[in-house]
Amino acid sequence: MTNPVLAEGLGPFALPDFAAITDADFGPAFETALTEARAKIAAIATNPQPPSFANTIEALEMAEALLDRVAGIFYNLSGADSTPAREALMRDLAPKMAGFASEVTMNRPLFARIETLWATRGDLDLSPEQARVLELYHKMFVRSGAALAGADAARMTEIKERLAVLSTAFSQNLLADERDWFRPLTEDELEGLPEFVVAAAKAAGVERGQEGPVLTLNRSLIVPFLQFSPRRDLRELAYEAWVARGANGGATDNRLIAAEILNLREERAKLLGYDSFAAYKLDPEMAKTPETVRDLLMRVWTPAKAAAEADAAKLTAMMHADGLNGDLEAWDWRYYSEKRRVAEHDFDEAALKPYLSLDAMLAAMFDTAHRLFGLDFRPIEGPFYHPDVRGWEVSRKGRHIAVFLGDYFARPSKRSGAWCSAMRSQKKLGGETRPIVVNVCNFAKGDPCLLSYDDARTLFHEFGHALHQMLSDVTYQFVSGTSVARDFVELPSQLYEHWLEVPEVLERHARHWQTGETMPKTLRDKLLAAATYDQGFLTVEFVASALVDLAFHEGAAPADPMALQAQVLAEIGMPKAIRMRHATPHFGHVFSGDGYSAGYYSYMWSEVMDADAFAAFEETGDAFDPATAERLERCILSVGGSVPADAAWLAFRGKTPGVEALLKGRGLLEA
Repeated sequence: MTNPVLAEGLGPFALPDFAAITDADFGPAFETALTEARAKIAAIATNPQPPSFANTIEALEMAEALLDRVAGIFYNLSGADSTPAREALMRDLAPKMAGFASEVTMNRPLFARIETLWATRGDLDLSPEQARVLELYHKMFVRSGAALAGADAARMTEIKERLAVLSTAFSQNLLADERDWFRPLTEDELEGLPEFVVAAAKAAGVERGQEGPVLTLNRSLIVPFLQFSPRRDLRELAYEAWVARGANGGATDNRLIAAEILNLREERAKLLGYDSFAAYKLDPEMAKTPETVRDLLMRVWTPAKAAAEADAAKLTAMMHADGLNGDLEAWDWRYYSEKRRVAEHDFDEAALKPYLSLDAMLAAMFDTAHRLFGLDFRPIEGPFYHPDVRGWEVSRKGRHIAVFLGDYFARPSKRSGAWCSAMRSQKKLGGETRPIVVNVCNFAKGDPCLLSYDDARTLFHEFGHALHQMLSDVTYQFVSGTSVARDFVELPSQLYEHWLEVPEVLERHARHWQTGETMPKTLRDKLLAAATYDQGFLTVEFVASALVDLAFHEGAAPADPMALQAQVLAEIGMPKAIRMRHATPHFGHVFSGDGYSAGYYSYMWSEVMDADAFAAFEETGDAFDPATAERLERCILSVGGSVPADAAWLAFRGKTPGVEALLKGRGLLEA
């Protein structure tokens, strides 16, 4: 009987047969796929024919097709719907997959073929995309240690395998802490909470098998609890549990894991001839150097800290007026900030949420994509990998573009945060392949699901990544979709958030979930007027995290990362009532793999561009200007990594942006 994980897929879109797949299928599927990939790569490396682009690079592109399919299914499921069996297999696979990757990139005969192509690239008559793909393959092999030999090569393999084990452990520890902590709430403890928070707590109780409402560490529940609960003791208890993830001692503590990861990263970089891991990691990015990153972050830190300190003084005065003496604490900020927002802007989250149902915001998101890029979205039936998942066929003028899956609700089996992934990527080599794109969020489940404005921004953000995948139009999967510089990848996602602020989008789609009435103009105006409210706090918590990430990787690896974290925060004068957005033991961006290591700044780097990119639409007087939208798709969204990031940006905008647009957008630029 055919293993359903290995099968081509079902129906007109070749979707995985989720209903037939069991956890027991994944291990054998990986073994089969790895065996096939090894055989194909060995054939490439030992091919007696002289190396050509077709028999080396294109052959490599095709060699891991089956492995890509198996991994695309498994890793999507293991992040969004983990089980004990999947977690155990992830731990087993981590060193195996890292070892396989090392086998490929440190295969000397294979690298010799790529070196020959690179040395003779001027004579190969390559298309621009092929030339770029060759450049990136050569760079990947070199940066992976292909030029190392002997003991250094062996040590590089050991480091990669150990890092894979550690990052898997870090992620699973974090998931365990988030999954295992909850606090039942009595009727008295629900007092003062808006109905949407109470409903979310009751839904979380059902999810956890409890008879009544519970508080969990899911962001979409704990943040509104901190905003609205008048019980300071409960806010403190909940907040401290939230920020203690990964630092509770015992089997799930991540602090020693983080220290070992940093040591191994430094050793890896030095084996490759770099002074530090940050220098190694930033070399292929737009920023290029740690100094450039630090300059950007500090230019934003100074005005953000000043704004946050001014706000802290106002919130402290409000707290003292409530009869509470002493300092404003981190668990007080959101509560008093919400009260201040109501007082200053006559606007509160509870009044807004009935107009921001998940269904309404999905309609807004799809309509915006239709108006900009002509995309249509038709619901399709599952079964998908979980009953909560919804699916759509994406088409344009009758042509199939992609399958889009949305997995929006928090559950104990899902890791925290929000992300976009491709279960299958777009490519043309070997036949046109259209993508299967997945957006995963952690919204509090409700009937209906009502979003905060921040939740709605998250929805639009992740869909911006999805558009980058869907609209990809390249030949080679290696440069498909979001396969771009890390500090460029957030541009499409952060840019798409801007359309949520366009008044006509809210006017069309922000409708009361019960009455269908449009959000009143007065409420919409208050929402938009408050768009930069509390940006001192939000910017400080982000930049502090980015500066700590940079410090971890810029010099020698710290023996005690927590001590270095404290040192960095002291040096920049971190306001007492604000904590890092991601403290070290739960900084998944940095330690659950290499993705954003020495790269958390990327969100802010991309924000410099997204502010200027949206200005390109504003300058036309039309947020949906067809010519600008066409240029955005042609120059950025469709080309993936086939064009260097700076060249793609200049092709779209024609000029280099400055940090002023970012500061203005966050309300941090003095008049």
